[in-house]
Amino acid sequence: MKFLYRYILVCCLFLSALPSSAWVFPEHRYIAMLAIQQMRPEYRALLDQLWFRARTGNETRLSASIIDTITTVKHTQLDYASWMGIAGDHSCSPNNMMQTVLSSNWILKVADIASQLSIDLAKAKTPSQMTNAIRNSDIRLQKADINYATRAGTNSVHFLLSRKKLNEEALAYFTNCMESGAELNALAAYGWFHNLALLKAQRYAREKITEEEKNALILGALADEAFAIHFLEDVFAAGHIVGTWGNASQRKGTHDYYNENGIEAITWEGKHMVATGDAYLTKDIALIAAKSVQQSIEQLVDVSNGALLVATNSNQAISAQSDTFNVCTNNYLPAANLNDQIIANVLMNTPIPGLIDGKGGTPRFRSEIGVFAGASTAIHASTLKGGFGQTQNEKGFVGGIDANAMIGFGLDGVLNKSGDGLIFLQGGWRQDAPNTTQIFQNVPSPYVNSLISMIPGRAGLNFRLRLPFFLVPGDLIVAGPILALVAPKTLQRMAVASVNGGLVPWQSGIATSIGRFQFILGREVGVTFYGLGKTKDALFITDQNDKAALVTYKSTKLDFPFLEYVPLRSFSQDQTSTLKVQLAFGVDIPKISEVVVQNSSSLIILKPIWNFNARILFNWRHYF
Repeated sequence: MKFLYRYILVCCLFLSALPSSAWVFPEHRYIAMLAIQQMRPEYRALLDQLWFRARTGNETRLSASIIDTITTVKHTQLDYASWMGIAGDHSCSPNNMMQTVLSSNWILKVADIASQLSIDLAKAKTPSQMTNAIRNSDIRLQKADINYATRAGTNSVHFLLSRKKLNEEALAYFTNCMESGAELNALAAYGWFHNLALLKAQRYAREKITEEEKNALILGALADEAFAIHFLEDVFAAGHIVGTWGNASQRKGTHDYYNENGIEAITWEGKHMVATGDAYLTKDIALIAAKSVQQSIEQLVDVSNGALLVATNSNQAISAQSDTFNVCTNNYLPAANLNDQIIANVLMNTPIPGLIDGKGGTPRFRSEIGVFAGASTAIHASTLKGGFGQTQNEKGFVGGIDANAMIGFGLDGVLNKSGDGLIFLQGGWRQDAPNTTQIFQNVPSPYVNSLISMIPGRAGLNFRLRLPFFLVPGDLIVAGPILALVAPKTLQRMAVASVNGGLVPWQSGIATSIGRFQFILGREVGVTFYGLGKTKDALFITDQNDKAALVTYKSTKLDFPFLEYVPLRSFSQDQTSTLKVQLAFGVDIPKISEVVVQNSSSLIILKPIWNFNARILFNWRHYF
């Protein structure tokens, strides 16, 4: 049990950084593109001028047009709309984002992956095709951006804070979200970075500075604004409107349920909509979100053109550099002097969040994350390559049943629906029927006689262990305790890869219209001990002259599943029921206990038997 305890510690470390995306990269970019495309010509012309300044000296990396409407999976440049997808999910601050955008090569690969995901989602006609598209994208993103799944901290910066009372007014709610020392949330992040973008734009409009300084100010302002807009877009995702609280399972389950199934939402201005989220963006929601994004960018344009004046704090130095406030490591909003009314004008078009936990609160859902206990039953059939005797080479078949209790830790679907972080140890009882092959082949019989079966019927103690792994089975058990102390981020990245198919992600689940398939070689092993009871297992061993000896024996059967098919799976609040089919190979290793009767002068030696088997099993788990 010590190794299982260690593994669960690894999982708990991973849970501290569960992904919490609202929209996938191409959706963030699409909303931003719509916002810029629907601007009035005069605003678009001024914005294009700002972009021209921002890309001065960065022409090789930034696209000539502020938005690039041609979809490519071979990026050499990035447009402004792509910054909204990079912000927050692939960077932790505007400054970090700009270093990534202008200097890194991996971000171009991320943009390629985002474009391919956009294409794949557009082609997806069934839920399974959508699941596979997201799975492929997440696997590729994790390779391109090694911090992709572990970048998020323990805060709620991507989420709306829940309302504390039914009749809370918009301005009062906005103030609570953006006051100094407030718990980080999506509106706080938007207000903080949008305010800084406006202050930079005002310096650009009012101060007498060099052209190089103007260019730097606009580059910094656009970076701060892109970071702000990422969180502004987040608040239109259903899983972020309902708020986040409870344990990791409830936060993840609620987030995923509403993002996929949607929820009716109302903006502060009274507009009704059905909001969805994360890979389920609809044109209606995109247009509503784009309206707020458009208004935010137009405020930036107005300030940069001198048409709008924002209040400044004489003690606050406004740097041209993009902001360094880290949303991944900070939990509270720093002391702020925000332009509340200007920001509120943008936020009036955002959804009203749900009430805080309690009466009238939005129902919570769980995901398959956390400690569970359960039961498993199975029927199985094996084809055997001979018997235990040296001369017993005739193939045979054996059927059986088993029943087990199990305990474990679930991490299913942490990054996407194809993930498999299931960990369990189970034990129980197994009963095998006699081998269909008889020891005397020249004795015709229409029935299997257990007494003279090559392997008589027998019962044993059955155990099974399942653990994801990074590169080789059991590697996290060995590396986990050490890395948890010296390199926890590395351990988290290994855990993410493990539950999503491993370093070479060939063990990631594949969704189809008839169920889910997954290669699982090395993730699960079964062992059955026969002959441990007071009544010894016995069998006849024959030599080449058909002379037999009666021996008692013990054996250990190892079972290595390599392919799993799940046609039926149901999860409801706190329990899972699953029907599975597994294909496996194994070996049965015997050991003689006693030679009871010997009618042969030959030395009695038992040999291992290799087998191929199939199991149909029913799995039930209750999560605590």
